[in-house]
Amino acid sequence: MKRLSILIVLVALLFLFCDRSNAEEPGKPKLKVLVFSGTGYYRHPDIPVTNGWLVRLGAANGMEVDVTETAKDFTDQRLAVYQVLVMNNANELAKVLDEAQRKVIEDWYRKGGGIVALHAAIVHQLGWPWFNQLAGCDFNSDSVFQKARVIVDPASKDHPSVKGQEPEFWYEADWTNHDRSVTGLPGLQVLMRVDETTYTPVRPYFLDRGGKPMGKDHPIAWLREWDGSRFFYTELGHDLRSLDTPFGHQHISEGIRWVAAKSAK
Repeated sequence: MKRLSILIVLVALLFLFCDRSNAEEPGKPKLKVLVFSGTGYYRHPDIPVTNGWLVRLGAANGMEVDVTETAKDFTDQRLAVYQVLVMNNANELAKVLDEAQRKVIEDWYRKGGGIVALHAAIVHQLGWPWFNQLAGCDFNSDSVFQKARVIVDPASKDHPSVKGQEPEFWYEADWTNHDRSVTGLPGLQVLMRVDETTYTPVRPYFLDRGGKPMGKDHPIAWLREWDGSRFFYTELGHDLRSLDTPFGHQHISEGIRWVAAKSAK
């Protein structure tokens, strides 16, 4: 009986220790992230499941993630509680957000809010000049989902969003061709490029409409510190297959943390 009592006490202490070890640091608020996935152009079928994936990714990394497609949520008061805005394939936003709502985002960003853009979030954004300038480019065409050789920029190999990857590795995704290369833009750091000789860069739909590959300099992920805060873009995210991998988890969670670091200063 005495041994049983001792065993019960030991088990209780074990549970207490585990509970404390998994708890948040006292007084440390969670990083608050808002995901927006409203679209004015083509709507990717995987947007809803990617939204769910982002919520789970946040929970696994100590972040509180909310999702909206309501433009009216973009007010100074509502956006002020978030450190990061993730645009999940939110394309042609001039058709989704009015001028006042776009200005709320611009002002929030200049105060230190960070923006993460996934895949088609820089598609057809010429109607929002500020965001187009922030991203550095717009959309030309894309490929089908296929494996290609990815090259980590040597200057970026220690950035947390790519750290630990081989200098060159193979990865599957839908690869986007932009209307210009962002290499060399002020405050911009390329993380990765894709080797267009290892896949077919323009799918037939866009070949028939004048789509063009980018050539040797095809950035697929980059960072930018510009106009007061931080921006992170990745071509990954057309569908969940390109995100729900060990590298996809690292790449997006660390991208979110990087842009959030500005608001924490």
